Amino acid sequence: MSNIQALFLNGSLKDSNDYSNTHVLFNEVAEIMEKEGASVEEVRLADYDIKFGMAPDMGNGDEWPKIFDKVKQADIVIMGTPLWIGEKSSVTTMAMERLYASSSETKENGQSIYYNKIGGAVVTGNEDGAKHAAASLLYGLSHIGFTIPPNVDAYWVGEAGPGPSYMETDMDNEFTKSHVKMLAYNTLHLARILKQTPIPPEGNAME
Repeated sequence: MSNIQALFLNGSLKDSNDYSNTHVLFNEVAEIMEKEGASVEEVRLADYDIKFGMAPDMGNGDEWPKIFDKVKQADIVIMGTPLWIGEKSSVTTMAMERLYASSSETKENGQSIYYNKIGGAVVTGNEDGAKHAAASLLYGLSHIGFTIPPNVDAYWVGEAGPGPSYMETDMDNEFTKSHVKMLAYNTLHLARILKQTPIPPEGNAME
């Protein structure tokens, strides 16, 4: 069976020189995916100079095109975000906007370039807002052409108000662990199906 490539876009406000709870939770997903034979790559978005705007390349040193090349090669794209004020991060929002900016690009058969790619979400925080953030991400991905399997929002939130972050716990929450498994296995399963039997262009071609 063809190798599945999974890409994780980590929207932490921290660059790779700092710890990321979102990275730690995603690693739990990645371990399952790699055990199942998938290739997994994580991109820490804060490591790049990503410009605001709604074009594939905003110029002036914009590094989004480097990331977008990885998106185009991936079979699975998982958006990861921390929660701030009950919302996905500004970095994650920017990445979603830049993905949307290229949603009119098409493949040879006229479909959006995002067709037959699988989407998912990882969310971490110590306050409420995980389902809201995941709903925003998964709807956004679906709207531009990604296929969204069931139960592909793995998240962890602590008690409301200031408190420990994910890495500061024993990371043994049964609900979170079950959703990590569903995210990993369900995205892989749908990616394999679409690799073998892609969605045909009838009725959805853009040109």
